[in-house]
Amino acid sequence: MESVFDRYREIIPDYKGFVESLHRPMPLHLRVNLLKISPAPLVERLKAKGISLIGVTEKDPSLLHAPHLESGGNLPEHALGYIHFQGLTSSIASLVLSPKPGCFALDMCASPGGKTAQLAQLMENTGLIVANEPVWKRNIPLSYNLTKLGVLNTVVTGYQAQEFPSKQRFDFILADVPCSSEGRFRFPEKRGWDRKTKGKLPALQKRIILRGFDLLKEKGVMVYSTCTYNPEENEGVVDFLLKERDAEVLTADPLFQSSPGLLCWEKEVYDKRLQRAVRFYPNQLDSVGFFMARIARRA
Repeated sequence: MESVFDRYREIIPDYKGFVESLHRPMPLHLRVNLLKISPAPLVERLKAKGISLIGVTEKDPSLLHAPHLESGGNLPEHALGYIHFQGLTSSIASLVLSPKPGCFALDMCASPGGKTAQLAQLMENTGLIVANEPVWKRNIPLSYNLTKLGVLNTVVTGYQAQEFPSKQRFDFILADVPCSSEGRFRFPEKRGWDRKTKGKLPALQKRIILRGFDLLKEKGVMVYSTCTYNPEENEGVVDFLLKERDAEVLTADPLFQSSPGLLCWEKEVYDKRLQRAVRFYPNQLDSVGFFMARIARRA
């Protein structure tokens, strides 16, 4: 069967291995919610129930793999907010942003709230997070998850991300934007945006990244991220920002094996600073495919 990703054959390392990885089920990862419990007692608690958990990196013991668990939504620990099931690469975005306790942060597209709660954890429930969700129906699961996970430093708003009010500036901004979600595709299931909708995404993403950058404080940091492989939604959007604003792409610690951002795609040539961006492929890190760029104002 011809892969739906053949257009990316030249840019994905070990393309054969990449396609093979898409035929494996998505592994189940979770984050221990440090606002309520520490990793060691949580691991022991689930071990007593016959559920084994494996740490994935010494740099963050709260990130765990549940190799023999198909679904954990019915676990009491999940209902109590001790754990939150989240793609491993999705968790990395908040770590790359790395907000500090007491800071002022904005999550531009926040629902269902996993990344927002992780930001609150990194900030030790201090400072203030504005969790913005443009789709009003998604505010319900967002508010529910934040409450369940014990998040106390967050307010929820419902602005269109590209039109977020510009009166306030932020120390840290997460722009995990709507995208074509190609990184979530696994065979035999194929799902995602229809072509008509997908074609409109880069224009929206460019408006969001511009507004996010304009909302940064002088020494603020923003992470732009997607769960897609499409360079038009990734490097193309960040390259647009670099042309429109006095922005810089910072180096990022990806924690796991990854690939650098692209410098060209088809007929497009991107700013050389895009090589500081990070791409995750499931044949390198068995999780959702992701793109991340850490951005700040130029000194």
